[in-house]
Amino acid sequence: MSQALGRLALLLAVVLGSACTALPPRPPLAPQTALPAATQGALAARFEPLARAHPGVSGFVPLESGADAFAARLWLADRAAASLDVQCYIWRDDRSGRWLLARLAAAAERGVRVRLLLDDNHGSPALDEALAQLDAHPAAEVRLFNPFRSRGFGRRVELIADLPRLNRRMHNKSFTADGRATILGGRNVGDEYFGIADPMQFADLDVLGIGPIAPQVAKAFDAYWNSESAWPLAVLREPGRPAPPNAGRLAEDERYARAIVGRPQVERWRADGPRDDDIAWARATLLVDPPDKALGEAGAHELVMPKLERALGRAERSIDLVSPYFVPSADAIDAYRALHERGVRLRVLTNSLAATDVAAVHAGYADRRVALLEAGVELYELKPTPGSSRSGRLLRAGSSREASLHAKTFAVDGERIYIGSLNFDPRSAWLNTEIGVLLEHAGLARRIGLAFDQEVPRDAWRVSLQDGRLRWSEATPEGPAEAPQAEPGASWPLRWWTWMLSWLPIDGLL
Repeated sequence: MSQALGRLALLLAVVLGSACTALPPRPPLAPQTALPAATQGALAARFEPLARAHPGVSGFVPLESGADAFAARLWLADRAAASLDVQCYIWRDDRSGRWLLARLAAAAERGVRVRLLLDDNHGSPALDEALAQLDAHPAAEVRLFNPFRSRGFGRRVELIADLPRLNRRMHNKSFTADGRATILGGRNVGDEYFGIADPMQFADLDVLGIGPIAPQVAKAFDAYWNSESAWPLAVLREPGRPAPPNAGRLAEDERYARAIVGRPQVERWRADGPRDDDIAWARATLLVDPPDKALGEAGAHELVMPKLERALGRAERSIDLVSPYFVPSADAIDAYRALHERGVRLRVLTNSLAATDVAAVHAGYADRRVALLEAGVELYELKPTPGSSRSGRLLRAGSSREASLHAKTFAVDGERIYIGSLNFDPRSAWLNTEIGVLLEHAGLARRIGLAFDQEVPRDAWRVSLQDGRLRWSEATPEGPAEAPQAEPGASWPLRWWTWMLSWLPIDGLL
């Protein structure tokens, strides 16, 4: 009898949980499109002559430090004259998140149309209130992608009750101003992505693009903005909840000004923007998943991952791949083996267990290390060392006590380079939506190879296979030295927990 009552209670909880996840009716929304590229304003004056001088190609500026990445966003927001279309996976309710919301609000105050589309996986009541302040402005609108019905503590229960839908997320990041300039890459909005969080910061990579790439990104943004998965924030807020203060009064955090905005590097960016000689001109292919991927309705031929795999398969000499979450399929490992047998050198940098922020993903990757090494892959795992010790470009992570890899990039033959939001794992391949750009530019591509030659051996452990066992070694002034234990730098509880996770059938969720 007690077992029957227990099962009934469980069934009732699931039914009630499912009922609570029902979204309110979504009102009919008229399609919106990106405004034409602005012909007036600071960004048009700055970039239109450059674009005319380089027909058929786009210009790109790597944003390798958090300070540069934050300053570039401020610079675009403060100089936009017509439109700002911003898409992001995580937007923290912290100093950088509120500061950027304030700059979007200031743009709306001067008549700029602001559209902000956020994935709702990391929402919170406090963030909702901050977003609602922006949304209250007549020139601004906030939409949430694949939203939760619960705006508070019920989100975890809702996730379990509606896992098939809520497990699919919008991982895209883009920041487009006036149809003239756009930022793509791996960074979300939060202190840990811009070099001021403590104790942990991310080593990440964005790129500022101008020319034809900007309206292409704006068109991709429209597809997401108008998709049935994008919900107006106002529809999701509690019925009868009073409107928040006008967006023009959204407070800026003065402590943030002291922490980062006043840095000379940021002030130079905010005053002048990118220098002409910082811009690399290249043919570019925008790669973006359709928003229907979040509904499980996109065809495999439409997805970013198969297109990138074809680009990797055309390699003739080398592939240098950086992915913080790296869980290759058996087919991918077979493809790496075939490339190795053709004489293609493959080098991969990912997070060590001590550096990763997602132990479950590392558990999925760890079981594949032997197969990767046997396939000829040269495997490196980032140390969790302070970013301040890194003088190179690829692994710059600010000045925290801990650092984790978050950049998603690879170079092929020192001639082509990808920069975007996609990780080489099943989640990015089949569940989350992604965006990135593939550039034909030897100078940018060779910088990744140079990082593997110089930075990676210093800041990562080399993983090898000796007598059938995994070994970790590091470069020292005296030469290579073997690490004293497996999964170096990680505590034994973390190693034990990761080993337990490796037994769970969760590969498709990683």
